[in-house]
Amino acid sequence: MHRIKHQTMVSVVKIASYICDRYRKEYGQEIDEMKLHKLLYLMQRECIVQTGQPMFPEVLHAWRYGPVMPSIRQLFKEDRLRDLPSVEEITQYKPVFDEVFAEYAQSKPLSLVSISHGEESWKRARVGYGKYDSSDVPMKLEDIREDAERYKERVTKLGLLKGFLDSKGITDYEGFLRSMARTTIPVV
Repeated sequence: MHRIKHQTMVSVVKIASYICDRYRKEYGQEIDEMKLHKLLYLMQRECIVQTGQPMFPEVLHAWRYGPVMPSIRQLFKEDRLRDLPSVEEITQYKPVFDEVFAEYAQSKPLSLVSISHGEESWKRARVGYGKYDSSDVPMKLEDIREDAERYKERVTKLGLLKGFLDSKGITDYEGFLRSMARTTIPVV
Protein backbone atom coordinates (compact mmCIF):
# COMPACT_ATOMS: atom_id res chain seq x y z
CA MET A 1 0.00 0.00 0.00
CA HIS A 2 1.37 3.40 -0.98
CA ARG A 3 1.45 6.33 1.39
CA ILE A 4 0.70 9.80 0.12
CA LYS A 5 3.03 12.33 1.73
CA HIS A 6 1.42 15.76 1.44
CA GLN A 7 -2.25 16.00 0.75
CA THR A 8 -4.62 18.77 -0.19
CA MET A 9 -8.29 18.01 -0.55
CA VAL A 10 -9.81 18.28 -4.02
CA SER A 11 -13.36 19.25 -4.97
CA VAL A 12 -15.66 16.27 -5.44
CA VAL A 13 -16.57 17.69 -8.86
CA LYS A 14 -12.95 17.24 -9.95
CA ILE A 15 -12.82 13.72 -8.50
CA ALA A 16 -16.10 12.75 -10.21
CA SER A 17 -14.84 14.29 -13.47
CA TYR A 18 -11.62 12.28 -13.18
CA ILE A 19 -13.54 9.03 -12.55
CA CYS A 20 -15.79 9.66 -15.59
CA ASP A 21 -12.84 10.56 -17.82
CA ARG A 22 -10.67 7.63 -16.73
CA TYR A 23 -13.55 5.17 -17.02
CA ARG A 24 -14.31 6.40 -20.55
CA LYS A 25 -10.63 6.03 -21.55
CA GLU A 26 -10.12 2.62 -19.92
CA TYR A 27 -13.41 0.97 -20.85
CA GLY A 28 -14.51 2.85 -23.96
CA GLN A 29 -17.91 3.75 -22.54
CA GLU A 30 -19.61 6.13 -20.16
CA ILE A 31 -19.80 5.16 -16.50
CA ASP A 32 -23.16 4.32 -14.96
CA GLU A 33 -24.32 7.00 -12.49
CA MET A 34 -24.83 4.49 -9.68
CA LYS A 35 -21.30 3.16 -10.16
CA LEU A 36 -19.92 6.72 -10.14
CA HIS A 37 -21.44 7.45 -6.73
CA LYS A 38 -20.16 4.19 -5.24
CA LEU A 39 -16.67 4.83 -6.63
CA LEU A 40 -16.74 8.29 -5.02
CA TYR A 41 -17.45 6.65 -1.67
CA LEU A 42 -14.71 4.06 -2.23
CA MET A 43 -12.24 6.80 -3.23
CA GLN A 44 -13.01 8.63 0.01
CA ARG A 45 -12.60 5.45 2.08
CA GLU A 46 -9.41 4.38 0.27
CA CYS A 47 -7.90 7.83 0.70
CA ILE A 48 -8.51 7.57 4.44
CA VAL A 49 -6.97 4.08 4.40
CA GLN A 50 -3.84 5.34 2.66
CA THR A 51 -3.45 8.80 4.22
CA GLY A 52 -5.69 9.05 7.25
CA GLN A 53 -7.41 12.02 5.59
CA PRO A 54 -10.39 12.46 3.25
CA MET A 55 -9.88 13.18 -0.45
CA PHE A 56 -12.72 15.69 -0.77
CA PRO A 57 -14.54 17.92 1.76
CA GLU A 58 -18.10 17.38 0.48
CA VAL A 59 -20.44 15.07 2.40
CA LEU A 60 -21.84 11.83 0.98
CA HIS A 61 -25.48 10.98 1.68
CA ALA A 62 -27.00 7.58 2.55
CA TRP A 63 -29.60 6.96 -0.11
CA ARG A 64 -31.54 3.75 -0.64
CA TYR A 65 -28.93 2.21 -2.95
CA GLY A 66 -25.88 3.34 -1.00
CA PRO A 67 -23.74 6.47 -0.75
CA VAL A 68 -24.58 9.30 -3.14
CA MET A 69 -23.12 12.74 -3.69
CA PRO A 70 -26.24 14.87 -4.38
CA SER A 71 -24.24 17.74 -5.88
CA ILE A 72 -22.91 15.41 -8.58
CA ARG A 73 -26.29 14.07 -9.78
CA GLN A 74 -27.35 17.05 -11.90
CA LEU A 75 -23.87 17.61 -13.29
CA PHE A 76 -23.77 13.96 -14.34
CA LYS A 77 -27.22 14.11 -15.98
CA GLU A 78 -26.21 17.23 -17.92
CA ASP A 79 -22.84 15.68 -18.92
CA ARG A 80 -21.06 18.56 -17.17
CA LEU A 81 -18.44 16.58 -15.25
CA ARG A 82 -15.50 17.95 -17.25
CA ASP A 83 -13.54 19.83 -14.54
CA LEU A 84 -10.52 17.53 -14.28
CA PRO A 85 -8.03 17.78 -11.42
CA SER A 86 -4.64 19.29 -12.16
CA VAL A 87 -1.70 17.04 -13.03
CA GLU A 88 -0.37 17.64 -9.50
CA GLU A 89 -3.68 16.59 -7.93
CA ILE A 90 -3.87 13.47 -10.09
CA THR A 91 -0.27 12.60 -9.24
CA GLN A 92 -0.92 13.20 -5.54
CA TYR A 93 -3.84 10.76 -5.48
CA LYS A 94 -2.60 8.27 -8.09
CA PRO A 95 -2.18 5.41 -5.57
CA VAL A 96 -5.79 5.90 -4.40
CA PHE A 97 -7.18 6.18 -7.94
CA ASP A 98 -5.24 3.12 -9.09
CA GLU A 99 -6.30 0.99 -6.13
CA VAL A 100 -10.00 1.81 -6.45
CA PHE A 101 -10.02 1.35 -10.22
CA ALA A 102 -8.16 -1.96 -10.02
CA GLU A 103 -10.44 -3.30 -7.30
CA TYR A 104 -13.88 -1.91 -8.16
CA ALA A 105 -14.22 -0.17 -11.55
CA GLN A 106 -15.18 -3.35 -13.42
CA SER A 107 -17.73 -4.40 -10.78
CA LYS A 108 -21.41 -4.28 -11.63
CA PRO A 109 -23.24 -1.32 -10.05
CA LEU A 110 -25.43 -3.59 -7.90
CA SER A 111 -22.32 -5.38 -6.59
CA LEU A 112 -21.03 -2.00 -5.45
CA VAL A 113 -24.42 -1.33 -3.84
CA SER A 114 -24.01 -4.56 -1.87
CA ILE A 115 -20.53 -3.53 -0.74
CA SER A 116 -21.74 -0.08 0.33
CA HIS A 117 -24.72 -1.58 2.19
CA GLY A 118 -22.22 -3.54 4.29
CA GLU A 119 -20.45 -0.36 5.42
CA GLU A 120 -21.25 0.93 8.91
CA SER A 121 -21.22 4.56 7.72
CA TRP A 122 -24.17 3.85 5.43
CA LYS A 123 -25.98 1.66 7.98
CA ARG A 124 -25.65 4.23 10.76
CA ALA A 125 -26.96 7.04 8.58
CA ARG A 126 -29.95 4.85 7.66
CA VAL A 127 -31.01 3.98 11.21
CA GLY A 128 -34.79 4.26 11.39
CA TYR A 129 -35.28 3.74 7.64
CA GLY A 130 -36.52 0.55 6.00
CA LYS A 131 -34.40 -1.24 3.41
CA TYR A 132 -36.30 0.35 0.51
CA ASP A 133 -37.15 3.72 2.10
CA SER A 134 -35.81 6.85 0.46
CA SER A 135 -33.59 9.05 2.60
CA ASP A 136 -31.18 11.93 2.24
CA VAL A 137 -29.18 11.58 5.45
CA PRO A 138 -25.58 12.85 5.48
CA MET A 139 -22.97 10.20 6.24
CA LYS A 140 -20.55 11.10 9.00
CA LEU A 141 -16.85 11.32 8.13
CA GLU A 142 -15.94 9.67 11.44
CA ASP A 143 -18.08 6.66 10.44
CA ILE A 144 -16.29 6.46 7.07
CA ARG A 145 -13.01 6.56 9.03
CA GLU A 146 -14.22 3.54 11.00
CA ASP A 147 -15.09 1.77 7.73
CA ALA A 148 -11.54 2.51 6.52
CA GLU A 149 -10.06 1.01 9.71
CA ARG A 150 -12.20 -2.12 9.40
CA TYR A 151 -11.18 -2.45 5.76
CA LYS A 152 -7.48 -2.16 6.70
CA GLU A 153 -7.95 -4.89 9.33
CA ARG A 154 -9.65 -7.20 6.79
CA VAL A 155 -6.86 -6.65 4.27
CA THR A 156 -4.25 -7.39 6.93
CA LYS A 157 -6.02 -10.58 8.04
CA LEU A 158 -6.46 -11.75 4.45
CA GLY A 159 -2.76 -11.12 3.86
CA LEU A 160 -1.88 -13.22 6.90
CA LEU A 161 -4.22 -16.00 5.74
CA LYS A 162 -2.70 -15.92 2.26
CA GLY A 163 0.79 -16.13 3.79
CA PHE A 164 -0.27 -19.11 5.92
CA LEU A 165 -1.87 -20.88 2.96
CA ASP A 166 1.21 -20.21 0.82
CA SER A 167 3.41 -21.71 3.54
CA LYS A 168 1.28 -24.88 3.42
CA GLY A 169 1.48 -25.07 -0.36
CA ILE A 170 -2.21 -24.22 -0.83
CA THR A 171 -2.61 -22.10 -3.95
CA ASP A 172 -6.34 -22.54 -4.61
CA TYR A 173 -7.38 -19.92 -2.05
CA GLU A 174 -10.99 -19.70 -3.17
CA GLY A 175 -11.38 -23.49 -3.23
CA PHE A 176 -9.87 -23.75 0.24
CA LEU A 177 -12.16 -21.06 1.63
CA ARG A 178 -15.23 -22.65 0.01
CA SER A 179 -14.31 -26.02 1.56
CA MET A 180 -13.83 -24.37 4.96
CA ALA A 181 -17.24 -22.70 4.63
CA ARG A 182 -18.87 -26.11 4.13
CA THR A 183 -17.26 -27.65 7.20
CA THR A 184 -18.59 -27.63 10.75
CA ILE A 185 -15.12 -27.36 12.23
CA PRO A 186 -14.75 -24.00 13.99
CA VAL A 187 -12.19 -21.75 12.34
CA VAL A 188 -10.17 -19.78 14.86
